[in-house]
Amino acid sequence: MSSVPENVAGRSPERTQVFAYINADNAPLYRTIMRVFTESKQRFLFQLRPQDVLEAVRISVGQETSGQPEIDSGLEQLCEWGNLQKHPDTTSVGTVDDFLKQRYVFQITRHGEAAERALAFFDAAREGDGELQSTALADIRYLVQELKQLSREAEPDAGKIHRNLLVLRTRFEDLSASAQAFIERLERSVHLQSVVGARQLIDYGERFVGDVVLAADSIGETIRDLGAAGLERLIQAVAESNVRGPIAATPEGIAAVCDQWRSDWKRFRDWFISHAGRPSNAEMLRERARTLIPALLGVITNTNDRQIHRIDRFNDFRVLARWFAEAESDAEAHRLWRAVFGLCPARHLIINDQTLDEYEARQVPANTSWLEAPPVRIAMRPRDYGRFSPAADLSCIIDRTAEKEKLAAAAHEEALRILSAQGRFGVGGRMRLSELEHLETGEFDLFVGLLGEAVSARVFANEPVEIFSGDGRLRVKLEPTGDGREALILTTNGVFRGPDHWISIEHILSVDGVLR
Repeated sequence: MSSVPENVAGRSPERTQVFAYINADNAPLYRTIMRVFTESKQRFLFQLRPQDVLEAVRISVGQETSGQPEIDSGLEQLCEWGNLQKHPDTTSVGTVDDFLKQRYVFQITRHGEAAERALAFFDAAREGDGELQSTALADIRYLVQELKQLSREAEPDAGKIHRNLLVLRTRFEDLSASAQAFIERLERSVHLQSVVGARQLIDYGERFVGDVVLAADSIGETIRDLGAAGLERLIQAVAESNVRGPIAATPEGIAAVCDQWRSDWKRFRDWFISHAGRPSNAEMLRERARTLIPALLGVITNTNDRQIHRIDRFNDFRVLARWFAEAESDAEAHRLWRAVFGLCPARHLIINDQTLDEYEARQVPANTSWLEAPPVRIAMRPRDYGRFSPAADLSCIIDRTAEKEKLAAAAHEEALRILSAQGRFGVGGRMRLSELEHLETGEFDLFVGLLGEAVSARVFANEPVEIFSGDGRLRVKLEPTGDGREALILTTNGVFRGPDHWISIEHILSVDGVLR
């Protein structure tokens, strides 16, 4: 979660000169020198002499590819671009000649270090294809719940808040990167008509989008509760803890840190919560996936069809189009046309026996012209295996009326059981699970499905949770009783046992006030 400063466009162009060594003539040497200074700074060696740089470059490259003049020229050029800065070296002065001879030590600048880090990040992102992971959502849901609990404390621990915010920012970046990589791979597979790994990508996408849909409402509700419970107080505590010290502890410094965290939080909130005229990123992810996954399934189907069928007309026409495009002249194109579509060979006709006997009697040479050869008489009857072969008897039509009636009756009974179960549960009243006592088969199946969705959506065992059924007709609210009692429910298959809870199930009304 990072924000772009508003004054980026107005920055001085001299700051961008630190990237000039990327496209310079001697770019590999410049990159090696910059890496030497970056690695040295990691070992707390900030200033290097030219001979130290030469030795490190030779060790890094593995061979003597550069001499001291090339290193000196490279160091001077990097200083001009602002990647390095030099200072007089007075530590190794032993004589007057050493003092009069100019010697320098070189140190990487803040801008040069930032440029090298940006290039390292670019190289890593270019080599990778975007990691697909699905664990970030669970971590995000747990972290926002912890922040919600910290907001309820009178004096929250600034260290815990800061750690949670840092981990939340990292996991949110992972989630955003996974979503972008997933949509990018889907679009690339559809555009390139590629089925390599498509089935695994679709399976991952269905799980990932399903997790996002289930977790988005819970995370969004917690974000709203945090905003109402005093998120600003947490941000202020983190900012004051970060800028402690006689130099940085100024109102301006605290305000700058607060603004940064507010910007990060706004981006995080917009990912899960929709606003007027702007859907959330989770909703946009769902819509893009709902469009691309069927398209990729269509690509897989078409590819399988082309592999199963022996004649691929689509591919044949593409090959013919290429042949016509490569024809050297119109005459060649006409010859190709007659060969492909002219129907000159009479392949559907056969020579009769009289013609064959006549040819054998006359002994006509193979090089005889068609004009001088005796006429060829052909049979008027098409081949038995040709287009006009006699059709086989039609197969008998099987009457499936009885089976269809049985399936309709079974579906009707199942619908009645579900409606009966919904009628018993969807009264809107608040009751204990132990008060249900006995459930029929249809009622128990509906009850277990709703209870399983409610329990899986809950993060902490002692918190209430509210969900909607899969068809959107029922709203279920589950609350712990807190008294440690156990619920026993008798069913036709046995006894259902578990911790007692308050449960309320009610029907959802549509816009016109009618039950869904």
